[in-house]
Amino acid sequence: MNSGPASAPSGATVMHGAYEISADPARIDAARVHHWLSTDAYWALGRPREKQDAAIAGSLNFGAYRAESGEMAAYARVVTDYATFAWLCDVYVDPRARGTGLGTALVAAVRDHLTPYGVRRIMLATADAHGVYEKVGFTPLQNPDKWMALGQQ
Repeated sequence: MNSGPASAPSGATVMHGAYEISADPARIDAARVHHWLSTDAYWALGRPREKQDAAIAGSLNFGAYRAESGEMAAYARVVTDYATFAWLCDVYVDPRARGTGLGTALVAAVRDHLTPYGVRRIMLATADAHGVYEKVGFTPLQNPDKWMALGQQ
């Protein structure tokens, strides 16, 4: 699993209550991530395991883990060049951990991890979690008419 350039810190851990948030690629439970996304995430329903594994391998990955057990409780993935741009995607919090602020803490950890690189823009798309992202500084696009997409929307 790709953790970025050689200078990218991969194992820094941030605590949020009873959870550890880490960008250590060795801790990612790929089977759990695939199950969550392919069965419960509107944007990834039915995503094949091979496709999810390829996405994980080509991305900077974050996990949140229950400190007492090490069990994965949340996930976020970033596609980035570590210089100018990042796409935050596949953010998912296990239903048992929702309502604890873990999603907000996870997104803040992603933001803070990318800050030293001077990434100019972190983008994301959401249909229902605007409030989570607004808490850490995300805002709607000022000029959405400048943006275009190729492929499924």
